[in-house]
Amino acid sequence: MTDNSMTMRDASQGLTSSRMRIIEMLNKKFEKLPESDRKMLSRGPLYLAANAGIAGMVANSFYRRVLHVTQGLFTSSLPMAVLPFVTTAALYTATVTTPLLSGDLNCPTCALIRGALVGVVGGGIYPILLALPVNAGLAARYNSAPMPEKGNIIRFWTNLSKPVVKKMSFVLVLQCVIGTFLSSRHFEIYLKMLRMPDSDSEQLNG
Repeated sequence: MTDNSMTMRDASQGLTSSRMRIIEMLNKKFEKLPESDRKMLSRGPLYLAANAGIAGMVANSFYRRVLHVTQGLFTSSLPMAVLPFVTTAALYTATVTTPLLSGDLNCPTCALIRGALVGVVGGGIYPILLALPVNAGLAARYNSAPMPEKGNIIRFWTNLSKPVVKKMSFVLVLQCVIGTFLSSRHFEIYLKMLRMPDSDSEQLNG
């Protein structure tokens, strides 16, 4: 039992050490990239996040019109811009950028799918879902629209949301395209990093 546990511990330490070397190597290669590529990798999530913030503002505007809400414009607009921005940036960084820079994402199709999903979910669906309770609360508070009766809540909000989702369909497609494009560019930069010579090889050749 002791020998087995020691072997497993050694294997775990070996994997951790190997992973750290890969991350260190990629970080060094990242610093050698052209400035445009470095900016694309580091600021790419912010572009998608900015569109998510705009999508939040648009969804908020649609729900305010449907529910005839005229009060609390700043109160509803601020979280609808900030929360989708922060969430989308964090999601893209966690699922695409960080795995690429740590060598954990080597599948181009997987990178594209992740980028598209973050664009659609974080930058499109999430703002729509967030705008509904925000404006429903305002509508109930100021009595700007009739509220659903008990037992009919889900159907009421579903029917109310259908025209909003239909209007937001273009935003969903756009966010999917942007997310796919960003992840495609980021994977191309990642491949460029892999093709760069290692520091050790450069020293030997020198």
